[in-house]
Amino acid sequence: MSGDEVAPERLPEPDERERQEAREVADLVERLSADGLGRGERASLMARLSTLVVQRSRRAGAAAVTSGRMLADLLVDAAPHIPVRDVETLSAHHHGLEGEALADSLCRAAARTTSGIGAAGGAVAAVEWAAMPLLIAVPLEVVVETLAVATVEVKLVAELHAVYGLPVVGTGTQRAMSYTGSWASRRGIDPLAPWTIPNVMGIAGRNVVGKRLLVRFSRNLGTLIPFLVGAVVGARVNWAETTRLGAAMRADLRRVVALGQAAD
Repeated sequence: MSGDEVAPERLPEPDERERQEAREVADLVERLSADGLGRGERASLMARLSTLVVQRSRRAGAAAVTSGRMLADLLVDAAPHIPVRDVETLSAHHHGLEGEALADSLCRAAARTTSGIGAAGGAVAAVEWAAMPLLIAVPLEVVVETLAVATVEVKLVAELHAVYGLPVVGTGTQRAMSYTGSWASRRGIDPLAPWTIPNVMGIAGRNVVGKRLLVRFSRNLGTLIPFLVGAVVGARVNWAETTRLGAAMRADLRRVVALGQAAD
């Protein structure tokens, strides 16, 4: 770094309570991704996730919730705990598929998961009593759904990088931060130009994540339509949005691969 450059301002490290919440968020969303999950079990997992969101919201305050900052902080804290499979494990889990066929299968699986999360929006109703007044203007079920969907999508982004032969180097936390920035920017991580991905450890990068989460939040407001109709809308919106993300990431990862091959 030259003398004229200024390092991005880093945010405080999460405390032990926040780390425990983050670990549980990642675990709950991973369990929500399981095939053949029953409606009752999905509802139970969503209700527990709602409790964690309420706890974090109470400490963060209304401004952090409505700005997307609380969700961004929780997603970034959870990211290092998201289990990401390497390409060999992915291929084994997807019946030996490789390359574009494996990427297709990954995107379909992620879309199924986020669709199921959207259909389970009503499961958080039992937790509504615990929400502070600040969540009246920011509906709890949509906040929880947005966090869960974003966590699934960050994992998809990370595993697509593995499929296209672009794994990120560094510690587990460093890789997770890179993949979260990639998710927020909708860009693949180019080893030759890593600065194009926001540094989510700093305030500016965290704001990018928060803005992306607010975009997803606004698109998920359809889940507030009365029961069943809202569930159908939530499922369709999440399916479409995750599918769109997968297509955009794959197109950009192909671009990065092509640039790398040209450089060689």
